Amino acid sequence: MNRKVLGFLPFLIFVFLCVFLYQGLFGNPRELQTGRLGQAMPSFNLPDLMNEQKRWTEKDLLGDVYLMNVWGTWCPTCIAELGYLTKLREQGVKIVGLYYEQAYDPDFGDNFDIHALREEVQTMLSRAGNPYQFNILDLERSLSLDLGVSGAPETFLVDKSGTILLHHTGDINQRVWRSKFLPALEELRNEN
Repeated sequence: MNRKVLGFLPFLIFVFLCVFLYQGLFGNPRELQTGRLGQAMPSFNLPDLMNEQKRWTEKDLLGDVYLMNVWGTWCPTCIAELGYLTKLREQGVKIVGLYYEQAYDPDFGDNFDIHALREEVQTMLSRAGNPYQFNILDLERSLSLDLGVSGAPETFLVDKSGTILLHHTGDINQRVWRSKFLPALEELRNEN
């Protein structure tokens, strides 16, 4: 009996690998989704990027529908989307930035210059547009990891109760806004 099972095992492994690889052929890598859809925003207590005296928690964001946009000045796609996001803010969309510095390594954090980062961010936002109500600094990527962020830009739609309704990997542009975010926002408005 053991010989039959051992003889059948390579076949089972082969079938499993075929199914796994077949799914990968037809998957859309742009459709990466956080496992947090339908769940509350993870708890956090992080500083404001521009004001080290101010700290933000998930509770501070309750009561408003907002977009949380993960970005960095090192990210060319993030810079490219700033103009469109600024137009959305002008239309009344609340956008909170979740900034993380790609070059920061927690093991060597003593050499990090927060003042230089603030100047760089300020320069970038004044040049490309500032869509953010404020920016949360996620230097050690704790919130980003809790959200399942794989890169930047990524954007989350969060409702008034703090529930994550939508997640998008990549830039927000007119096509993405109209096809993905606008219908979800209209549905939220119709519920009220």
